[in-house]
Amino acid sequence: MRLIVNKILYLAVMLFIISLISFIAINLAPNSFFASGELNPNITEESLTQLKEIYGLDKPLYVQFFSWIKSIIQLDFGISFSSGMMVKDEILERLPITLIINIVSMILIFAISFYLGIKAALNKDGVIDRFTSQLSLLSFSVPSFYLALILMYVFSIYFEVLPISGLHSQSGLEGFEYYIDMAWHLVLPIFVIVFGGIGSLTLYVRSLTIEILKSDYIFFAKARGLDKKQILRYYIMPNLYPPVITLLGLSLPGIIGGSVILESIFSIDGMGLLFFQSALSHDYPVIMGILIIGAFLTLIGNMIADLVLLKLNPYSK
Repeated sequence: MRLIVNKILYLAVMLFIISLISFIAINLAPNSFFASGELNPNITEESLTQLKEIYGLDKPLYVQFFSWIKSIIQLDFGISFSSGMMVKDEILERLPITLIINIVSMILIFAISFYLGIKAALNKDGVIDRFTSQLSLLSFSVPSFYLALILMYVFSIYFEVLPISGLHSQSGLEGFEYYIDMAWHLVLPIFVIVFGGIGSLTLYVRSLTIEILKSDYIFFAKARGLDKKQILRYYIMPNLYPPVITLLGLSLPGIIGGSVILESIFSIDGMGLLFFQSALSHDYPVIMGILIIGAFLTLIGNMIADLVLLKLNPYSK
């Protein structure tokens, strides 16, 4: 219980620090949302002043910051400059699809990397090992946005077997057809994320497995007559879980951050595309709201990874 309380306090402190850094960085940006209005001759100075008063932008920065922190505690991220909607409602409308993409991608990355890494280690210097190493290097070297464009051209334009963008081919779909159509549209985005994520993790699992196979307890397990399946289940897998789960927790920010690029390329109405559009229009309340929610999800993911590690190894606390 004490550990959980400490984790929650750590999460709160980190969120405050991230909020402060994000707030300072955004206010140091050269342009603002009202810059275009200042260039419009039809907008008077009084109108701009009134707008800034409505959004509280006429107050000193430290007052704006603590007012914003108070609003966050109340789960109020303010009003979007662009749409006039509540930021909380706008983000919650886009958040589920981003979570679905990232959770499915994380599960697939974990499963595929474990399988390929262990398989390569058990067949060291063989055909499978060489194939896995080349695949991992290809995963490292190909940028995700470039791979996305290639796949869109091949499967969506040339062969016309997969949708090119969006979440649905047509409106009015209901029930099972609605979710099947959505899943079909998410094949390419999820594939791009998974392919970009398996490279480092596969090589890491391979390296760890090779080191485990060299250990004394594996030698004695073989001497006792245990077969490969038993050695894999009782000796290799338990020793792989802690470091791999730690690495997955650390890779969460990169996977969530990658949603901004992929959702923009595939025109998926998720939190990443909303962040990209808000950055272009200098919609600061939405940008800050997404930064905080993204940071919160990342910290929660790391906290869950720590608790899972504690469950796997109670003596690590």
